[in-house]
Amino acid sequence: MKILITSALPYANGPLHFGHIAGAYLPGDCYARFERLQGNEVLYLCGSDEYGVAITLSAELAGRSPQEHVDIFHAINKALFDKLQFSFDHYSRTTWEGHAAPVQEFFFALQKKGLIEERTENHLYSMKEKRFLADRYVVGTCPKCSFDQARGDECQKCAASYEATDLKNPRSKLSGDALVLKPSTHLYLRFDHFRQQLFDWIRSKDWKENVVHFAMRYIDELKPRAITRDSSWGVPVPGYPDKVFYVWFDAPIGYISAAQEWAQKIGDSRAWERFWLEPETKLIHFIGKDNIPFHTVFFPAMLMGQDRPYKLPDEVPANEFYMLEGRQFSKSDNWTIDLEDFFQHYSADQIRYAIASNAPETADSDFSWKDFQMRCNAELLGKFGNFVHRVLVFAKQHCQSCVPLAQTLDEEDRFFSTQMSALVKTAASHYSKFSLRKACQTLMELAHLGNAYFDHKKPWVLAKDPAKVPILQACIALCLECIKNLALVASPIIPTSAQIVWNLLGNHSELSQGLWNTIAATPLPTGQRLGESTPLFRKVEDVEIEQQIAKLGLKKNPQEIQMTVPPTYEPFKESIAYDAFDKVDLRVALVLEVEKVPKSKKLLKLTLDLGSEKRTVVSGIALHYQPDQLIGRKVVFLANLAPATIMGIESQGMVLAAGIGDSLELPFIDKLAPGASIC
Repeated sequence: MKILITSALPYANGPLHFGHIAGAYLPGDCYARFERLQGNEVLYLCGSDEYGVAITLSAELAGRSPQEHVDIFHAINKALFDKLQFSFDHYSRTTWEGHAAPVQEFFFALQKKGLIEERTENHLYSMKEKRFLADRYVVGTCPKCSFDQARGDECQKCAASYEATDLKNPRSKLSGDALVLKPSTHLYLRFDHFRQQLFDWIRSKDWKENVVHFAMRYIDELKPRAITRDSSWGVPVPGYPDKVFYVWFDAPIGYISAAQEWAQKIGDSRAWERFWLEPETKLIHFIGKDNIPFHTVFFPAMLMGQDRPYKLPDEVPANEFYMLEGRQFSKSDNWTIDLEDFFQHYSADQIRYAIASNAPETADSDFSWKDFQMRCNAELLGKFGNFVHRVLVFAKQHCQSCVPLAQTLDEEDRFFSTQMSALVKTAASHYSKFSLRKACQTLMELAHLGNAYFDHKKPWVLAKDPAKVPILQACIALCLECIKNLALVASPIIPTSAQIVWNLLGNHSELSQGLWNTIAATPLPTGQRLGESTPLFRKVEDVEIEQQIAKLGLKKNPQEIQMTVPPTYEPFKESIAYDAFDKVDLRVALVLEVEKVPKSKKLLKLTLDLGSEKRTVVSGIALHYQPDQLIGRKVVFLANLAPATIMGIESQGMVLAAGIGDSLELPFIDKLAPGASIC
């Protein structure tokens, strides 16, 4: 089956936060990963939404051109997605040169059918700013519930949608200036012509109740909607100089232009048609609830009005809002999480799991630091990581670090195996229905099942009786099967940790490239060599959580705010011949132990595993890394540096780091095994 997946195009006008991630992006990525494991042909698309008057106004305030402005936030948001290990097949942007053509093609098809009309109507104008204002820069009193801080297009209190001109007492969000109505000529799309077609289509869908309710409410009130704006920043409207398409019109077509750009990238310019123009494709839009009308009413109507047989969405699993400690994320109030600081202390898998386990699937949910600590310590570390560690350690001690033969199975063993298989099937069902919360619960049920079985069988007691070795071996073999199933079930949510576990079981393939049913049904080969158990997760301490909570809402004093000064770069060293560089022996080293060097503020003593041997090294990184941030990480190590004695400790090599000014950062290795050469 071909599956086309989109996540809402993030607006390139500011950095994303975890509230956005919970709504449209993590659910989309987990679903894409799951469907690839099902053997389906998946195309997962996203990209930056980069046009609109809001961009021009923000760029103007920042002293940048619109293109410079979107370039900055496109890079920032893409970097966040990369850190979170999102598996987009292509991440596009609406300013790429190929985006305008499909937008204008959509316009021509609608125009040819008489669905576009020209109107001169009153629009909100700021006499003080001397310009028409886009709806997102208008606030006023909601015409539905009378909330006096309603946005220009939608009320954040009652979720009503309207035109900005419907607001009572409209005013500029920037200047506070009262707005007046002034005539302007624009093009309108006759959405009212699609009312019955949309109604019949939505009525046939078995979607979330809130999604259907939202969509039906919009359909009942459908009326012509402006598709143009007076601006030079946007996709030009053919035949109308100085006008561009309203960003809500061009942005969803970005899903199609992204697919076309992907097709060009893979060298088959028509490959996108296999997904967008073939009826057997399954199309899923992952969005937040504020995007429901655009993906269930406006964009589908635009698709219905085309000459080409574009796919209509099969599923729109819109999520609710994700809050921070009971309040909406707010950068201006510093009610947010510093993502650069976050990823210096915590892993992508930790936040992916924390969000997934409390995803806002049917109601608004909340990120709290205490809940994050509990998810990391009690669930990832305590249940999942602990089970993997104790079984691998026992297998090393009593099974020569190999998968033993499960020759003698009793009734309890067979029941355990049956329960495992049932939970794997249950997890697959939850993923297929976009329920990450239930998938996380099933993952922990499986970890709990394994721990309970291990405790009940007491293999440490069986090890004392040579006659019971076959029973012990069967127990460990089944526990290793449970670990394999844990890696499989965890893979869509915590892919990095799942791959590490997969490799610890002696597998050398990419777990994400396998097939769910095949992996679940195929036992680990008897005699397969197991890896050395390594810490999957670290304990999150109370003191650091208290520090994170204390940061919320704090305002910096003016004296603490420093101007950004361009960095001073070290001059390049003189050139060397390759023969000189070839003498350098760089290796991957796993950090086993870390302790502070007494009487030194800057030095740490590290015990490293190089695969074939262990070494001790002294490194001046104590001001930049705490010991618990390094244990279990893999670093770049200069292995053939002559030993040196530092503070009475023999340092047998050097850990490499990058630095500029007072900043220092270690490069970490993810997949290569300790001892691997770096060249």
